[in-house]
Amino acid sequence: MVGLIRAKSRVEISEQPSSAQVSIILPVLNEAKRIDRCLTTLIAQPPEVKEILVVDGGSIDATPTIVERYHRVDARVRLVNATPVDASWTGKAWGIHFGLQQAAEAAEWILTVDADLWVSPKLIRSLLAHAEHTRVNAFSIATRQHLSGKVEAVLHPALLATLVYRYGSPGRAHVDVHRVQANGQCFMSRRKLLLDTGAVRAARSSLCEDMTIARRLAQCGHAVGFYESDGLADVSMYDHWRDTWNNWPRSLALRDQYFGWREVIGLMGIFLGQALPMPALLLGLVSPMPVFLTVLLAGLLALRLGVLFGMARAYPGRPWTYWLSPAADFPAVLRIIQFALRKRHSWRGRTYIRRKGGKFEPVIQP
Repeated sequence: MVGLIRAKSRVEISEQPSSAQVSIILPVLNEAKRIDRCLTTLIAQPPEVKEILVVDGGSIDATPTIVERYHRVDARVRLVNATPVDASWTGKAWGIHFGLQQAAEAAEWILTVDADLWVSPKLIRSLLAHAEHTRVNAFSIATRQHLSGKVEAVLHPALLATLVYRYGSPGRAHVDVHRVQANGQCFMSRRKLLLDTGAVRAARSSLCEDMTIARRLAQCGHAVGFYESDGLADVSMYDHWRDTWNNWPRSLALRDQYFGWREVIGLMGIFLGQALPMPALLLGLVSPMPVFLTVLLAGLLALRLGVLFGMARAYPGRPWTYWLSPAADFPAVLRIIQFALRKRHSWRGRTYIRRKGGKFEPVIQP
């Protein structure tokens, strides 16, 4: 299959109509503060979008009411009640699984999105054109990041850079389980592919369900792409830097059943190559070190600055503190390693414990 893939490093804007149909799956839980902007942009998509399934895992805020309001505007929007959530599944994976079962068989493609996303009206046709050109049947795009303030502008890029160090820049499709990348905020796949490979079911016990789905597809021999785009999707992930610090490292650890020695080497790599050079050079100012080591550390720091400039396009309207983000590398990398080692995690009111084999099991509350 690799030989059939045509090189195209980014998803370019297209307005070319397509005969293909797409089902959009949007898993939600108490997203009343964010879902308006998301749905406003989704209903602006062309007729290739057959349906927009908002899969609710038990919201107790105004989320269902908002979705029903959009349904009256656009009948493609449909609220899907996914309760009770299967206790053996993590929340978002269950939402995707439930939505996949409800999706129309006529829809050849599935697009999963998050409630904190807003997209260009040209998104769907651009994704379909990209799939037609590259023949890649599963891929996601790198979203533009909007930050909550100056502190998050230091922390968020330091965390994002760890993915660049481990996996490189977007622009490729891979069939290697340990090299694929995925962004669950905007992930496109052929419906049949997800069903035939059981990719979503493979993510039932994962806290990084997007990567687990991609890894399962790669395990089955299917190339999975990850690309930049021409401003097709934007996201505002967290409302405060503390949310970024407390929540994002959990998924950035990429700890699932496919986690192995290569991923361990990746974590060691971001510690040695990203986190260590700056504090080591500062230490060298007060404690002399060999010249070769100083040169090596200076080279690694120069590489880090290159990554910083390369990532800048992912942050439109970035605060000036973005340029200070390498100073947060050391705590950011340690935080990710801490979460990779941690066995117990809490998210959205549920607690998960990592069992043997890398799968996370929800703790059933009495």
